[in-house]
Amino acid sequence: KYPRGFLKGVENPLERGAGGWPPASLQPTLTTLPPRPGFCALPHLHRAARTADMAAQLPYATMHDIFTRFHAAEPEPKGELHHTNAFTLLVAVALSAQATDKGVNRATAGLFPIADTPEKMLALGEEGLIEHIKTIGLYRNKAKNVIRLSEILVRDYGGQVPSSRAALQSLPGVGRKTANVVLNMWWHVPAQAVDTHIFRIGNRTGICPGKDVETVERAIEDNVPAEFQQHAHHWLILHGRYICTARKPRCADCLINDLCPFEDKTA
Repeated sequence: KYPRGFLKGVENPLERGAGGWPPASLQPTLTTLPPRPGFCALPHLHRAARTADMAAQLPYATMHDIFTRFHAAEPEPKGELHHTNAFTLLVAVALSAQATDKGVNRATAGLFPIADTPEKMLALGEEGLIEHIKTIGLYRNKAKNVIRLSEILVRDYGGQVPSSRAALQSLPGVGRKTANVVLNMWWHVPAQAVDTHIFRIGNRTGICPGKDVETVERAIEDNVPAEFQQHAHHWLILHGRYICTARKPRCADCLINDLCPFEDKTA
């Protein structure tokens, strides 16, 4: 989900066998396929290649101005995934991987009224869950994970969603981003959930540059003024989703246009 042409001009190691990889036995298979323009075939090489496109970290005064404007425009930004409690939030976020919030909300509209606790989810069962979420990508694997995490919540946590990042990440299908969303939205911990929108605009604008999601997360924690930390990732996600879009950012409508160092602004 990176912008088209984001890595344009970056050499693809698969075309030259960089560092002795791929082995000679695999090179014919890998190199006979024409590379997609701007695409690097190995995810970890996306990170290395993108470092050349990172803007420098913005200074404190500029950061304060940016988040003051975000706050003035939307004092209490909300996540767009529908949920009724910590469990339904956890499930919704887990289902949202490689899916849109709107698609997840359509699927959970009929699911959560009948399965809003781990016990009810287990009673529904994996096949019953699949019937509700089969419009979402990777639905079979996600259904397995939701049932497994429900079993663990009942067995180890008394049916309650734990409130530590480590405990959350120990659950099937729950990574750091999902854990941070739950911590932030349900327990109001200023945890920063970095998605593709934040990664893109963080590097494009210098708000939170970094070569990988962990570095971007740390950049938010280290550089966003404390009074804006709670809602920082929501402001950035919404800004990236609706204004600072990947292919054609709406720079004319951007409330931080004059503070943004991005060179290829649109009219």
